[in-house]
Amino acid sequence: MNTTLKKAKRKNMTALFFCACGIALNLLLGSLVTALGLPVYLDTVGTIVVSLMGGFLPGIIVGFVTNIIKSISDPGSLYYGVLNIMIAMAALHISKRKRPDSFGGAALMIVVFTLIGGGIGSLIPWFMEDLSFDNNPLMGVLYRTGVFNVPAAHMTANLILDLIDKTATVLLVLIIIRLIPDRFRNSFRLTLWKQKPLSDEEMNIVDKERYSLRIKTLILLTVSMSLVAIAAVLICMRVYHKNIIRDRIEFARGIVKIAASELNGNRIDEYLKKGEDTLDYKTVREHIAGILKNSTDVEYLYVYRLEDDGFHVVIDIDTEDTPADPVGAVVKDDKELEEYLRKLSMGKNAEPIITDDEYGYLLTVAEPVYNAKGRCVCFVIADIDMKELIVDERSFLVEMITVFLSFFMIIGAVGIWLTQYHIIYPVSSITKFADSFSREDTTQEQLDEFVRQFRALDIRTGDEMEKLYSALCRMMLNQAEKTRSIRRLSEAGSKMQDGLIITMADLVESRDSDTGAHIQKTAAYVKIIVEGLQRKGYYAEKITPKFISDIVRSAPLHDVGKINIPDKVLNKPGKLTEEEYEIMKTHAVVGKRIMEHAIGTVEGDSYLKEARNMAAYHHERWDGKGYPEGLHGNVIPLSARIMAVADVFDALASPRVYKPAFPLEKALAIIEEGKGTQFDPKCVEVFMEALPEVKEILKKYDQNV
Repeated sequence: MNTTLKKAKRKNMTALFFCACGIALNLLLGSLVTALGLPVYLDTVGTIVVSLMGGFLPGIIVGFVTNIIKSISDPGSLYYGVLNIMIAMAALHISKRKRPDSFGGAALMIVVFTLIGGGIGSLIPWFMEDLSFDNNPLMGVLYRTGVFNVPAAHMTANLILDLIDKTATVLLVLIIIRLIPDRFRNSFRLTLWKQKPLSDEEMNIVDKERYSLRIKTLILLTVSMSLVAIAAVLICMRVYHKNIIRDRIEFARGIVKIAASELNGNRIDEYLKKGEDTLDYKTVREHIAGILKNSTDVEYLYVYRLEDDGFHVVIDIDTEDTPADPVGAVVKDDKELEEYLRKLSMGKNAEPIITDDEYGYLLTVAEPVYNAKGRCVCFVIADIDMKELIVDERSFLVEMITVFLSFFMIIGAVGIWLTQYHIIYPVSSITKFADSFSREDTTQEQLDEFVRQFRALDIRTGDEMEKLYSALCRMMLNQAEKTRSIRRLSEAGSKMQDGLIITMADLVESRDSDTGAHIQKTAAYVKIIVEGLQRKGYYAEKITPKFISDIVRSAPLHDVGKINIPDKVLNKPGKLTEEEYEIMKTHAVVGKRIMEHAIGTVEGDSYLKEARNMAAYHHERWDGKGYPEGLHGNVIPLSARIMAVADVFDALASPRVYKPAFPLEKALAIIEEGKGTQFDPKCVEVFMEALPEVKEILKKYDQNV
């Protein structure tokens, strides 16, 4: 076992080296095509090769680590790591259904990889509103045709370029796989065996089980990690939103303070009365306009005085969408802004307001301007366009989701991998042996072998699973020994019972002067017939190993009722009278009564039940003309139908006080003639097919054949 684990560790080192080679291949090819200016990426070749050769975990590791390393120089690569992981999982999924080197397999991989890279991949910049013609010239060409709008041109261009990339990628993958020698094909999987390693066939059986622990573990991990991810994203978005609002407020406050420094509070009344006729009004207005022009995030910048009749415009700056209000104009119906400015004028701490109206989605920040007497004479107000905030938040959300998905997939893969080796494979192995161990028809040799194989599993998880395994090892070993003892006692009891049966049958037979080993021969014929029926699949639902054992053991008791027949009738050398024949027929009823009494005494042991059936009904006929009850066909118990053939054949082939033994051919002819009338046709069929064995029995008991 230690040697096996050492081999597994060496195999893991090989697999990790293979993963490192896959990462290096991704980075090398990606850098090479970038340096050559080719319209492809080729940064998933190593991911696909490792996934196809090493399984889902190595493939996911290569895809994830590749983008982590690339993000050092290109932070945007981190957001595309989820695509590399999805391609690794898709490659493995496709390889399980189609050969990767077949035309269908290769074509399917190209299509699926293109949809992932070019389809899903194009959604990331679209949600982040980062659709640039500079980064994708083909997008510009498609857009200029007039057929596509910007998103459609972006999506189509990405799909076309990615189709080229994934076609080249799959071709390179197939070439690399062909170059890898076959003897190394099984050396690239990461394992973590805590027991005797399972074969590939055994692992496939476990992996294909429906409603397995793996599925439940995957569901548990998915649900728990999803809840954690959603909570984390919501918290991060809330913090991000607060921070970005705070940053914009601080920025706006800086702008309005700068603008306020351009104003002389003592001249505001003059500005309102004379407007542009004031000496320095134009200069102040131009300075404020310059501040607005240089502040790209500020949508509007203006100066208002708050009066009882509304806001009086001191300075307003034209924008592309909104012309400036003239100096002295009165603006009304803005209660929220009025309340905000009144708090500021009274020196209170007032939070900036956010509005969404016909002017847009705006963050409004104001700065009071005071005259020499300390009276608030006006306010410099800046409106920050919050549309950019929505774009930034959407971009941040997409970044968060893609990064979380990447970590979600890698953590889920590692979790499933650990669960497989620590729980799923050990539990499946334990269940397999426990199921085999618990079967009723298991021989002692099989039990001993199950115990040996179970102990050879050597599960060493170091947790409750190992404790359970150790307890089961002890239990199975003890159970096997107890079963051995019970079987020895049972065998001794069976031998004693068989001896009593033979003794009882001999007592009956000793009263019959010329039956001539009748009980031994009929038991042998019964065995031949029932085994023939089993071999041909007849009455399969009835003929079990236990049934065979029961009727062979019970056969000697079929004439037990003759113990009640008077000697003068039992051993009469001539033909019985009608009255004597009726007396002889009672042995079936008496035999049934004797066996039922025995069954009640031993609490219904099943082999005695078959003995009762044979004793009671072995003179019934297939056509219903037999005795004692006139049963017919399959209504007659199978054991009795089998005994009927054996009993009649032995009576024909053996000498009796009232007749000599018939020749074998004549005896067989009579049996064949009774097929379907006196006897079950299937019982006759298998009996006639076993003539060599029948002859051996006749020879054994010194009969002329």
